[in-house]
Amino acid sequence: MSNSSKDNNVLVQLFRTFFGKHWPVWVGGIVLGTLNILLFAIKSPWGASGGINNWGENFFSSIGLFNLTEVVPVNMNLYGMLCLLIVIGSFAGALFSKEFALRIPPKGELIKGLLGGALMAIGATVGIGCTIGSFFSGVPALSGGAIVFTVGLFIGVIIALKYLIWEMEKFPKWSSGKSYTFLAAKPEKSKWQIVLGVIVVISVGIMAYIYSGTNLTMAWFIIIGGLMGLISQRSRFCIVKAFRDPFMSGESHGAVGVMAGLLVSLVGFTAIKMFGIGAGEVGLRAREMTWIFPHFWVKGAVGGLIFGLGMTIAGGCAVGTLWRVGEGQIKLWMSAIGFLLVSPISKLFIVPAFDSILPQSMKFKSFLPDYVGYGGAFLIVILIILVWYVFVKWNEKTGKFSAF
Repeated sequence: MSNSSKDNNVLVQLFRTFFGKHWPVWVGGIVLGTLNILLFAIKSPWGASGGINNWGENFFSSIGLFNLTEVVPVNMNLYGMLCLLIVIGSFAGALFSKEFALRIPPKGELIKGLLGGALMAIGATVGIGCTIGSFFSGVPALSGGAIVFTVGLFIGVIIALKYLIWEMEKFPKWSSGKSYTFLAAKPEKSKWQIVLGVIVVISVGIMAYIYSGTNLTMAWFIIIGGLMGLISQRSRFCIVKAFRDPFMSGESHGAVGVMAGLLVSLVGFTAIKMFGIGAGEVGLRAREMTWIFPHFWVKGAVGGLIFGLGMTIAGGCAVGTLWRVGEGQIKLWMSAIGFLLVSPISKLFIVPAFDSILPQSMKFKSFLPDYVGYGGAFLIVILIILVWYVFVKWNEKTGKFSAF
């Protein structure tokens, strides 16, 4: 065998290591947490609902609705592009693993995807964030409001799960029916997916290079967004799975993966805030208050509850929706459509009405180190994650709180 053939075999083995099977969720969580720290060091942490809202605002602006005249174009919006690149990165990962296909579920599931996306939009705008911005990034940012938002998520997931179980028992036909799959890879005719995946990756590289000359921050957001999408797809990283599965099947690996990402982000975020890394332009206090939103406590609780309802009904959280869109799951396309259409409407009409009835004491910024110092805040978050870990592992063994 020639040296060239040996090299090719080694490269094929390396490729199969990454794309031959799915990664453990905890691996995805650790890598995503690391990339989240990098985003924060460059500019600000990972968020998804703001980017999807930007998509919706651009859509309504293009058709002349709601007088949205000063909308930042998607190609100039950091988080609009970050979300877009998560979809593209997931698309590449699905192509390389030959998992891309257009999967069309029964009509009832499509409707639930749309309604779930709409509820997520309302929850994200009311609670100022989603499962990424107000949970996966908000908790490590030491936000008291993010912790309240998380409690709301748990309650929303439990309520929605009870509803779905009731629906299956009483109205099983609502989500049953014929499903369709198109463009699925076939053993003898699947090379086109890998070739297209290579084209997608090269295109992302060219895009980042073009932006690097005028907007280096955007170039990095493009690269990191693409990596986040690919990693999420390969590891099946989804926060609704982390919250839902312990109460449905009892499985804990999804939750453990999210916890791993939270722990990594917590260490990096705390260091950035304590040492004021990147505070030169904005000042130390502004850097400390990055990702601390005015949603403590009622705004965060209500927003989290509504978002938890929506993501459970849709079957995907903010990031789960995006990478499943790239994978070709049409139910989550409907979820993304519901999210982007309702988000600007909720921001314009529902949020002002809700805020008008809340006193300031129910919607303020709560930065935990202001009350207990950085050490105390760090330990509080560690304790919360530890209690969550012990619970899901205990429940996995006993099935005490599992529906099935």
